[in-house]
Amino acid sequence: MPGLSFRHGVHPPELKELTESVAIRRLPFPEEVILPLSQHAGKPAVPIVKVGDKVERGDKIAEADGFVSSPVHASATGRVEDIDLWPHPSGNYQPAIRIAVDPHSAQEARTRLIPEWEGLSREELVASVKEAGVVGLGGAAFPTHVKLSPPADKQPRILILNGSECEPYLTTDHRTMAEFPERVHLGVRIMMKCLGVEKAMIGVERNKPDAIEALRSTLPTDIDVSVHPVTVKYPQGAEKMLIDTLLGEEVPSGGLPMDVGVVVQNVASVATIAEVFETGLPLIERIVTVTGHGVVKPANLIVPVGTKLQYLLDACGGIKNSATEIIFGGPMMGAPQSNFDVPITKGTTGVVVLDEAHSKAQHSYPCIKCGHCLDSCPVFLNPQLLGSLAKAGRYEEMMDAHLMDCMLCGCCSFACPSNIPLSQLFQQSKAAARKQQQSAA
Repeated sequence: MPGLSFRHGVHPPELKELTESVAIRRLPFPEEVILPLSQHAGKPAVPIVKVGDKVERGDKIAEADGFVSSPVHASATGRVEDIDLWPHPSGNYQPAIRIAVDPHSAQEARTRLIPEWEGLSREELVASVKEAGVVGLGGAAFPTHVKLSPPADKQPRILILNGSECEPYLTTDHRTMAEFPERVHLGVRIMMKCLGVEKAMIGVERNKPDAIEALRSTLPTDIDVSVHPVTVKYPQGAEKMLIDTLLGEEVPSGGLPMDVGVVVQNVASVATIAEVFETGLPLIERIVTVTGHGVVKPANLIVPVGTKLQYLLDACGGIKNSATEIIFGGPMMGAPQSNFDVPITKGTTGVVVLDEAHSKAQHSYPCIKCGHCLDSCPVFLNPQLLGSLAKAGRYEEMMDAHLMDCMLCGCCSFACPSNIPLSQLFQQSKAAARKQQQSAA
């Protein structure tokens, strides 16, 4: 094996002790759920219900609009109250379907997919995954059926499962592997059949020994799948970094894992694929870590998609008086939230409530050209140069300096002693550069 790590990166405090040993429990159903039509990468879904319609848990309420899109399903039995703009985790308002949950329903759902997956062809399996609305649960929410449909000229040879969960605080994947290892392995089988690959590798950071042991003790013997403890370092869970770590291969600039014959999938997503065929239910709930030093009772919860942030926090005892910031996702790449009505989506890995002692200072200082950002960048960019160009609005020059290779992982911002928000500058610059290109076209 290569060195089980990659060059550069950073070592932020892990802060996982709050929930790493807390067993997963189910959150009671809220009074209403808010289901955004955009909970995935690609085009938003298109509603197929109207106000006043009664829906059952698991019913499709919005259809995928194209190949890179994903359907949305009702996460609870109830009545469609509204289809209108609603606060979205992205920070703006986006169309969403609001369902008033039936307080008298047992919230049981009828079977909607064929559980006997062994009898399905590869095409039928992929179609079932798409119909179930499965997307990547690691945060990016990329539609899984797209990954399972590689171009004919890029046939994958290896499936890599990402169990790194390198973001501080988050323990969603950790608890999934520790508590449901058999489900992870079933998902591996299904994905291997979909992709036509004969080898799978599971990369897990060494700070999760119970998860590693659970996966190894349940390893199937009839397929080639192996578990690999990897170095604890951020961003170990990035696709390109994990491929480098496990295979010693580099994804080319501007390329995708498929370009080197690899498909990378988050372990929670793989377990969800298994659950789809085990239960017949689409993706209507997910495990969310609610944590941080600003929440009263940190927990790992099975949450219906569309649950409001306020309800989730109340279920964990509420927030402390010392709380200063709430983030969806981890503190390195997560999105700060300003509205307690914002809903949990398919891509919400965690809710982190920070207090003043664990929040980053807001004031920035001039760049001292120390080079720490260069030493931390895992894709070997020059963040100092890119930051200077971003402040000057010189986006074409940023493109020449490989701005689009930036993963927005936040390593440069973390390493910067002047507290310059480099990652935020690059995110804004990417959007501005795309607008310039569209205008030029």
